[in-house]
Amino acid sequence: MLVLASNSPRRKQLLALGGWDFTVVAPQVDERVLPGETPQDYVRRLAENKACAARQVLAEDACVLVGVRKNRLEETIILAADTTVVHRAALNQSYEILGKPADAADAEAMLRRLRGRVHQVFTGLAVMQVAGERHQSEVVATDVRMREYSDEEMLAYIATTDPLDKAGAYAIQHPVFRPVQNLQGCYANVMGLPVCHAAGLLAQYGCPPARDIVQGCQQALEFTCPVFLKAIADVG
Repeated sequence: MLVLASNSPRRKQLLALGGWDFTVVAPQVDERVLPGETPQDYVRRLAENKACAARQVLAEDACVLVGVRKNRLEETIILAADTTVVHRAALNQSYEILGKPADAADAEAMLRRLRGRVHQVFTGLAVMQVAGERHQSEVVATDVRMREYSDEEMLAYIATTDPLDKAGAYAIQHPVFRPVQNLQGCYANVMGLPVCHAAGLLAQYGCPPARDIVQGCQQALEFTCPVFLKAIADVG
């Protein structure tokens, strides 16, 4: 049994591409950045904390897994993820971690900082068993260049309220705003779940995807994955 420690509709959509049978258990965790914490350490820590919090819920109340008996808890695997946007005003300047905006004004400030620039999106992944101490984690990074969207486009997008639950105040997949010019790396990572990387971790726990995750991801997102193309080239 697979448990996703997230209520994110985007993560649920992406995980479903692999054909896994999963349920959601997503307790709240403190998402504040610790002093001196790097973006990579930040997303890894939060992913691990989310997985641990979900495991605690399951250990205390197995009935949250509808249809799963207590004696199957030891077979249950938890997948957790956390994504953040990292902005640098210049290559030699310190970074700024952009989480979810507090309000519309905060969203506007973020989108103005990102406009026409390259930033990084980091996602931390954590996989662990409900029973036992085994766990693994990984951090995936994507470089994203934003287009020079107009103030009118930006303000119209903010008015939809879509940015308010997104790290960095944008959704790469938004059908109207389409804020991204190009990227280097995993598209799904920018949405919040690098599914190929997640599939690799889950396979190590005997929980491989039931479908071709690479083709499914590319078809669903209408995006030719550069990571996949590079892997083919390396084999060739």
